Amino acid sequence: MELRAWRVTLELAETFRISREAQDRAEVVQVELRHGHLAGYGEAAPVERYGQSAGSALAYLKEAATLLGDDPWALEEIHARLPDREPAARAAIDAALHDLCGKLASVPVYRLLGLRRAGPPTSWTIGLGDPDEMARKAERQAGRFRRLKLKLGGRDGLDVERVRAVRRVTALPLRVDVNEYWSLEEALDFLPQLARLGVEYCEQPLPAGHPAGAELKRRSPLPIYLDEDCHVLADVAACAKIGHGIVIKLAKSGGLREALRMAAAARALGLGVMVGCMVESGLGIAPAAHMASACDYVDLDGNLLLARDPCPGLELVDGVQLPPLAPGLGVAPA
Repeated sequence: MELRAWRVTLELAETFRISREAQDRAEVVQVELRHGHLAGYGEAAPVERYGQSAGSALAYLKEAATLLGDDPWALEEIHARLPDREPAARAAIDAALHDLCGKLASVPVYRLLGLRRAGPPTSWTIGLGDPDEMARKAERQAGRFRRLKLKLGGRDGLDVERVRAVRRVTALPLRVDVNEYWSLEEALDFLPQLARLGVEYCEQPLPAGHPAGAELKRRSPLPIYLDEDCHVLADVAACAKIGHGIVIKLAKSGGLREALRMAAAARALGLGVMVGCMVESGLGIAPAAHMASACDYVDLDGNLLLARDPCPGLELVDGVQLPPLAPGLGVAPA
């Protein structure tokens, strides 16, 4: 198999803010994996917080190109040969392999995995801002989406007011994501108030590895879903002690195979499962959309935040990100 990779800059429709950063663009790396007359495609969304970049992804992919072999169906063997670092780059290879195998078998990836096409509705993420601004954004999207996710962690005492302002303008189910920016005291103060506002769950309220995680789980009136605490299968058992559910992101797990193992382990431990994303094109979102029916909650709106998606193909129907019916991922670079 022959591998080719290149950088792509994705421009957002508007500045996207979370507790620790703001961004107007994202740099991803797209991959083509060619086998005979067919090609599979994938996308890496490197996570800067964990020391990844487009440059480090490209360097990894150059090294990995010599380790792939000639059998695209040898998925476990290929993953075992790949160096255990740069999970976003490994996820791109994993996506390209699944895309290629789906094309060889003439079935979409969700059927290759034995899953249904349609998963739960995706949430639409409203970036961190002042309460009135977030409420205005919620009003604009109310007819398009069936779930809203609010970014919190402003450290200005206004997080509950942000949710209250949005609740005044919509009856849609709400989720919140703090991105590690609350203390235990803030979490214990805010979570009961958010419960009264009808919030479904809170994502990563405490910093990853916080020693009070088990205490917060015991005392929280809302389910706690863990993102930054949960990367790969080996993290899931520990998450059962400090949360009620896990967030799976392919850019952290290294691809679909590890993600599905994580989902199965979470089920065995009584945890809920959410699949999330980074800022990605439709090519980056597609693998997660193909596995979405294995999850309880879905947050796959990264491509919808873009000014222009260079890899269209996903279909938003009644708030659900539907993967294409075409063989493989059904999405490719233009």
